[in-house]
Amino acid sequence: MREIYYAEVPTPDTHRVKVWLQQEFDPGWGHKTVTPTGIRLGLTGESTPSTTDNPRISETAASLPAALVLFIWSVQRTTYLKVFRWTKRPFPEESLIIGRLTTQIQAHFPQQYPAPPEVDLSQQSIFEALAPHYPQTVRYFQKMPNGEYDLNRVYWWEQRWREGVRHPQQPKQVVFSAGESTTSLQAPDYDLIYIGGALGVLHAAVMARLGYRVLLVERLPFGRMNREWNISRQEFQNLIDLGLLTPAEFEGVIAHEYLDGFHKFFDANNPPQAKAPVLHTPTVLNIALNAEKLLRLCGEKLREAGGQIWDQTEFTRVEIGSDRATVFAQFLPSQAPRQATARLVVDAMGTASAIAWQLNGGRTFDSVCPTVGAVIADGFEPGVWDRRYGDVLNSHGDISRGRQLIWELFPGEDTELTIYLFHYHQVHPENPGSLLEMYEDFFTILPEYRRCNAEDLVWKKPTFGYIPGHFSHNSRDRQVAFDRLIAIGDAASLQSPLVFTGFGSLVRNLGRLTHLLDTALRHDLLDKSHLNQIRAYQSNVAVTWLFSKGMMVPTGQFIPPQRINAMLNTFFGILASESPTVAESFIKDRTDWLTFNRMALKAAWHNPALLWWIWQLAGPSDLWRWLGSYLNFTLLAFLGGVCSQWLPRWIGQIQPWVEPRYPGLWFWLLSQSYALTYGTGIPCPYMSSLKPLLEKDSELHAENLTII
Repeated sequence: MREIYYAEVPTPDTHRVKVWLQQEFDPGWGHKTVTPTGIRLGLTGESTPSTTDNPRISETAASLPAALVLFIWSVQRTTYLKVFRWTKRPFPEESLIIGRLTTQIQAHFPQQYPAPPEVDLSQQSIFEALAPHYPQTVRYFQKMPNGEYDLNRVYWWEQRWREGVRHPQQPKQVVFSAGESTTSLQAPDYDLIYIGGALGVLHAAVMARLGYRVLLVERLPFGRMNREWNISRQEFQNLIDLGLLTPAEFEGVIAHEYLDGFHKFFDANNPPQAKAPVLHTPTVLNIALNAEKLLRLCGEKLREAGGQIWDQTEFTRVEIGSDRATVFAQFLPSQAPRQATARLVVDAMGTASAIAWQLNGGRTFDSVCPTVGAVIADGFEPGVWDRRYGDVLNSHGDISRGRQLIWELFPGEDTELTIYLFHYHQVHPENPGSLLEMYEDFFTILPEYRRCNAEDLVWKKPTFGYIPGHFSHNSRDRQVAFDRLIAIGDAASLQSPLVFTGFGSLVRNLGRLTHLLDTALRHDLLDKSHLNQIRAYQSNVAVTWLFSKGMMVPTGQFIPPQRINAMLNTFFGILASESPTVAESFIKDRTDWLTFNRMALKAAWHNPALLWWIWQLAGPSDLWRWLGSYLNFTLLAFLGGVCSQWLPRWIGQIQPWVEPRYPGLWFWLLSQSYALTYGTGIPCPYMSSLKPLLEKDSELHAENLTII
């Protein structure tokens, strides 16, 4: 037998597909015979042997009559169909039949992008409202502590995200100009107000320890997290270097450290050149943090340094004046209004930030990873998973209903496992991406991914969120600041293409961001032209957005089910053939220009079809955008190679003379030095030890505040 066709029928109702195939599909040629899992097409009047539709049945003789076998199966809450030919010689009108099959499948089973129902919680609970639409999701959230509260959060997050995607041209206005009317002889209440307490508290605690007056505003009870965090020791060292945590405190927030991490994509249906071995990355995301413990510790550091936390307080708007920003909020338990003033407001609210949406007007995010999962306390049978290892990126099937689903699994404290399911997604008004649909997938297909009975699992808490991506031509094509307001973390779309979210990007660049922000505050360089230079942009990361694009199924389109797995296996196979250092550097966003080009050429040589596949998925418009990113990367890599060894030292030498006289020039030189080093993946010898530098800055802090 020979496989001649493979397609996905994007519906979980496999029985309906079988009935359609057996009763309604019109092949236009041949005699249709019903089989247990599909149909067989033979020539009219010609007998054919019986079959069990097993595709491994060997071709026994050249005299077998010509026939096509069409059969279906279900996995990942969708349906797949294959067509096999009995003999070597083509079936009459074979290409015509396949063409009719493709057309009729797509007409009868189009891609569907269901939206959650409208919910009135005054009339019914979230469980009652969603049970008819997402029965498995409701079933397992009911088994979780605080499940009703958390499911409300999932629903709220999805509705907030959908609203922003569908109406990007009219984002809700939350940032207003107050003009000169706010000028006052009285100093602002704070130097910094952070809105958002997850990523926000990390940076807020660092700035408070530098001597700034800091307020943190958080919508949830402080310390609650709907995601877990994984990182490596090398990345986390940045927080230690900045003096935020001691090595002993870092060890205290480690939930688990595993020996190795695996990357493997399903390749059963791939061509030989698109199959790959397991990629091992023992020092990528191998530290599972107790995120809530880390947040509480940073909260204590913030308070010890004189900072304040307003939790259960929802931001409503901010008014920007000439010498201050006024934040308006509401204390949720009593609905009482709150307000405070600061020299600078920092938006750390993540993807749902109304500030971030307004900041970029009609330009929404270019991609997003809808991510769901759970922390599972216990219940897996012995042998299902070895806790010494993590599953960094894994797929156990092909494209499912317009998405290539990818799993992550990280061991946590005691017997806990944190498991995520996500996919890379094109942001589209008709198809924003659904957390609730993903949760229905998660609970249904988890037993397919890891052998388990979901009923036996002990569910500790859900983990979920939208992880945004923005494809940048250069460091200036996305705004991250208004006057006296700047965005960080996911609100600034700091996501790398493979495994790091806003948390990883923020931690890796925290020293850079802190040094620049401290400099801007000390010299009152708080207009948007200066603040827009404070960002974690990396040209070597921007150029890899093509990997994200290659993992997205364009809305409304059908592509071969194995296509994305084939692309991923091609490139990860190349990484597996490289040294561990090269693979780690690429996945940790530290790859340089020469390595990037060498691996890209190697992948194209190994699998020439990769170029055509990328063209089909990205199209000429996005490839043109990527070319701009690549040329920018090339230019900065060249300049970085020329300047990285002497420029940081030189600006360090001229700092005592330039900074007091020309603070704007000093700030620009500092930002350019970072752009040519950290921004291209080059370690910076002068700036590698930021702790002493920032301690020196903090000694000058009180004096500078009185001048400002």
